[in-house]
Amino acid sequence: MTTLVVCIDRTGDLSGGTDAPVEGRAAVEDLVVDAGVDDPEDSRVNCLLEALRVSRDLEADGDDTRVAVLTGTGEAVSADRAIARQVEALIDEHDPDSAVVVVDSAEDERLVPIVESRLTVDAVDRVVVRQARDIESTYYLLKQFLADEELRKTVLVPVGVALIAYPILWAVASPGLATGAIVAVVGLFLLYKGLGIDAYLERLPGQVREALYSGQVSLVTYVVAAGLALVGVFAGAIGVSATGADSPFILAMRFAFDSVPWLTGAALAASTGRLLDELIQRERVPSAYLNLPFGAIAVGLVIRGFSAFFLELADVFDPFRIRPIEVGPFSFAGVTFEPPGTRLALFIFAGVLVSIVGVRFASYFSRKSIEEELVSRRDKQ
Repeated sequence: MTTLVVCIDRTGDLSGGTDAPVEGRAAVEDLVVDAGVDDPEDSRVNCLLEALRVSRDLEADGDDTRVAVLTGTGEAVSADRAIARQVEALIDEHDPDSAVVVVDSAEDERLVPIVESRLTVDAVDRVVVRQARDIESTYYLLKQFLADEELRKTVLVPVGVALIAYPILWAVASPGLATGAIVAVVGLFLLYKGLGIDAYLERLPGQVREALYSGQVSLVTYVVAAGLALVGVFAGAIGVSATGADSPFILAMRFAFDSVPWLTGAALAASTGRLLDELIQRERVPSAYLNLPFGAIAVGLVIRGFSAFFLELADVFDPFRIRPIEVGPFSFAGVTFEPPGTRLALFIFAGVLVSIVGVRFASYFSRKSIEEELVSRRDKQ
């Protein structure tokens, strides 16, 4: 079995740029001495020595080896063609059964497919100088990173902007403000990328255009939901301004209590529009879409109940009271519930009840649609 052991030198510095392979153990040993004397720190010296070692080990195992150095011409296309011609010349002369390729860099390793296209390659032996292994690995990783345009835009551009903005904020304001602003912007950017907001915003124009052309009901309901959400935020802000408490927690509970009805209406409008689109486009609607409006109402009730409970504990709200009712001959004097948990229990009970109704509603219509589909299939058969 004849094995061709080749060392690739794409730049052609070892052979002086000649378009011919350096062939034979003696010629390669002379090349090692010349290259080592010219530049003892050149990693290609180790590559040549590795080729000689591989050839020696294969011969010890009984293989007939031919060691050679494939050299390029320095230029990209002409160097690759020179390597291809040298491989074909060695194949015509020695008719090897396989080859072992020895390289010392990622640039030379890219030429391995040229050898593989003409001869079976049993192994690729990459030589890295032991003392410089970490340095070289870091170099190639950094080189690959800088070659990726998307990574450059994602990482280098924000870092560059932050480094430019930091001294400007330092000079205009204060070191604390500059540090806090840069950290906040970096945090927002990480959330922007981590949550996939950039991908969503990239798809948003197409989705809006498709909704406009297809006449989806959800487009209108989403606009209504956005308006209701803005009203909810405004109502919550008014409630906070009217509250005399200084505790941030109490202010947050008051904001939640006043804004939750509007936010629940926004979620209800959005989910209803989505449900109508599914009803129009599909014959059978998934149960999740049917249960979504009920879930929005149930969550809103529970959040409003908890916020009211904490506000009642803080004496912002009076105890829960059912007002007097008069209906004809019947009258109800009203009742006041002193325990603060009564209001919370009623809201939780209402939320659970709405959630159960939603689950039953969704399961009923899903089962009904499945039965109708089975009946239609049976009629067709």
